[in-house]
Amino acid sequence: MTAAGREIPEEYLTGYVTMLREVAATGRRPAREELDDRRELGERAAGAGYGLGALVGAHLAAARAALGGRSVPAPVTAAVDHASEQAVDAFAEGYERAWRPAVRQEEAARREFVDDLLLGRGDPGRLAERAAGRGLRPDGSHTVAVARATAPYTDGSPQVRRLERELDGAVLLAAKEGRLVCVTASGEGEGDGDGDGVLADFARRARALSGPDGLVAVGRPHPGTAGVAASYEEALGALCLADRLGLEGPLLRAADLLVFPLLTRDRAALADLVLTVLGPLRAGRGGAVPLLETLTAYFDAGCVAAEAARRLGLSVRALTYRLERIHSLTSHDPTDPPARYTLQTATLGARLLNWPADPLP
Repeated sequence: MTAAGREIPEEYLTGYVTMLREVAATGRRPAREELDDRRELGERAAGAGYGLGALVGAHLAAARAALGGRSVPAPVTAAVDHASEQAVDAFAEGYERAWRPAVRQEEAARREFVDDLLLGRGDPGRLAERAAGRGLRPDGSHTVAVARATAPYTDGSPQVRRLERELDGAVLLAAKEGRLVCVTASGEGEGDGDGDGVLADFARRARALSGPDGLVAVGRPHPGTAGVAASYEEALGALCLADRLGLEGPLLRAADLLVFPLLTRDRAALADLVLTVLGPLRAGRGGAVPLLETLTAYFDAGCVAAEAARRLGLSVRALTYRLERIHSLTSHDPTDPPARYTLQTATLGARLLNWPADPLP
């Protein structure tokens, strides 16, 4: 029997035509044993690797042949059609039952591989072998992008499946901890967020799906399978910085944020800077928070007093008073370039360390 261009062995149709002819002759319904046989044959066909579409096509062709081209009454045709539908449904049920454990096993293996790859776990040689089997180049460089949306991403969701179809050039696309991760060869994803390349396309499409709070962060390219974990960590770090510093997306690149990991590399020294320079602000009216917010807005506005006042909802005069108060308490003048650098670095440090909400030693 041939269906959809694939030869289907007759063994998978055993008893089917005989049953339909008896239904046509007597009007009986398929017996439970006959349907159980169809399920068993469906399992065997799945194990042999035949496609379900071709198998169903073979059954439909056999059903047409069962009537032998004869003109039969409508009730007979209806009975045969109903029996054929029941038999094909049972066959498909057995087929899917055979595939279900294999699919679950493959999904579990994929999740384990993704975790090992992104976290850099396991034997490097074995990890490289598994990566090669999934389209990665263990000796090449790869870049990781991570998308965060209002609603968590999940593997197998319609959103993820659609992105997988649209991003057929992406080496790996997976949901992890509610975020969507895209891994690609570094040479394929370079350029800005609006340029060509897999990562640029991923970022654009993910932003369209992510909602108003969506954000995409891209790590730097790194060589080897261990480089995937390094790039992934950088992308996650960029998302964390966005939360701490209020950085606006929709696209963040770890390469543009290298100064911040440098500041936090020596946490004790950064804490000392924050407390030494900004600690006196705690003596201000309302504590350090209002004056620290003033410094943040002032520096984010490019040290333009009118723009900083607008962002804070203050008059320029009120902002100027606050800046003078900061100068008085800290001995650093925010409007003086040399002192401004010290204040701005300490202000960034306070945001990175979440001071004064989190006490510093």
